[in-house]
Amino acid sequence: MKTLKSGVIYSGVVYFALVFGSGFVLGIIRTLWIVPRFGVRTAELMEMPLMFMVIVLAARWTVKRLAVSPAPAARLGMGAVALALSLMAEVTLTIWLRGLSIQEYFATRDPVAGTLYYLMLGVFAIFPLLMTTRS
Repeated sequence: MKTLKSGVIYSGVVYFALVFGSGFVLGIIRTLWIVPRFGVRTAELMEMPLMFMVIVLAARWTVKRLAVSPAPAARLGMGAVALALSLMAEVTLTIWLRGLSIQEYFATRDPVAGTLYYLMLGVFAIFPLLMTTRS
């Protein structure tokens, strides 16, 4: 029997925490310093390459450190858990902090940055599958 620390759920939670925590910090920086200078769309687009690097590093670190099974089901499970937690956090923060309904949230998203953001969520979910572990 595997220990909790090597399980799909645990690895997904760790992966989510690393990416979400980094995104939270970058979001504060974006909102306070980048948006006033460049606007929302440009600021969000500037943040995306940084978040891509965070996703790559977090997926690689989590897979290696927690010795996640190379089986596609385990790696996709890790990504799915992380994605589900990310979506739950986003919905919660949207409703509580911004006071928006889900419909209002989608209506206020920039069409370009919003589309790329949703593509990045897909990348976030599948990236653990793409990681290889080396001895």
